[in-house]
Amino acid sequence: MIERLCVIGVGLIGGSLARALREAKFVKEITGASRNPQHLQKALELGVIDRYDTDLSGAVEGADMVFVSVPLGAMGTVFKSIKDTLGVDTVVTDAGSAKASVVEAVKAATGVIPDWFVPGHPIAGTEQSGVEASFPDLYKGRRVILTPTEETSAAAILKVRAMWEAVGAVVNEMGVEHHDEVLAATSHLPHMLAFALVESLARMSEQREIFEYAAGGFRDFTRIASSDPVMWRDICVANRDALVAMLKTFRGDLDDLAAAIEDRNESKILKIFQDAKSARDAFAE
Repeated sequence: MIERLCVIGVGLIGGSLARALREAKFVKEITGASRNPQHLQKALELGVIDRYDTDLSGAVEGADMVFVSVPLGAMGTVFKSIKDTLGVDTVVTDAGSAKASVVEAVKAATGVIPDWFVPGHPIAGTEQSGVEASFPDLYKGRRVILTPTEETSAAAILKVRAMWEAVGAVVNEMGVEHHDEVLAATSHLPHMLAFALVESLARMSEQREIFEYAAGGFRDFTRIASSDPVMWRDICVANRDALVAMLKTFRGDLDDLAAAIEDRNESKILKIFQDAKSARDAFAE
C-alpha cells in the first residue's frame, strides 16, 4: 500500500490514477502538485487529492511514490525541482508517451540514471483533458508499459507494478527503444493522421459544408484530433526519429493506394482493403 502519493500534474491521467487508487484503498494520502493553484484547488474540491503544493520540491517530501504526469517538454524541469528532496526510499514513475526522452531528461537533471526511477506509460486516455475529465475506471483492463533501465532497482519495479495492478491495469515490460518504436506505429501515427486530416479539410474553401456533411466515420476517425495540442507537439519532438520513419512508411503505402485508384487497378484496391479488414478484425477479436 502507498502511504503518501504525490501526483505532479493532476489532469486526466494523474487524476484518474489518484481516483482509482483511492477507490481501491491502495493509498492513504494524496498530494497534488503543479504550478497552477487554480487547477489544484479544483482537484481538491473534487476530492481527487487531499492537499496540494505549488512548490514541487516541497510536494514530494514524505512521499513514498511520485507519479509525474506532465507534458514531455516539462519533464526535465520537474526532475530538477524534486531530485534533492526525494526520500531515500521514494520511488518515482511517469506517464510519458515517449520513453527515451524522459530517461534522458532524468539523466540530465540528476547526472545519472537513478535506481529509484521506473519509466512507465499507461496506454489509456481520452480526447478530454483536465482533472474534471478524470475517472477511476480509466485503467481497468488497459495496458501499462514499464521500461526499466539497467539501473532501475527490482524493488522499485515491483512497487510500481503493484500500484498499476491495484487499479486493474495489465502491466508489461519492454525496452525503451522498442517502446518508442511500437508507440510511434500504434498511437503517435494515428494521432498525426487525425490532426492532418482535420487541418487539411479545415483549410478547404467549403469547409463549413464539408463538416456539415461529415458522417459517423469521420467523427470516429478524427475524435483524437481533439487531444491536447501541446502534449502532442512534445511527443512529436521527443519521438521524432521513430515517428518520422512511420510517417514515411505510411506515405509510401498511401502513394501505392493512390496509384492503384488512379490506374483503376480493382484487384489491387480490393486486396489492400481485404488485407486491412482481416488485420482489423483479428485485432478486434
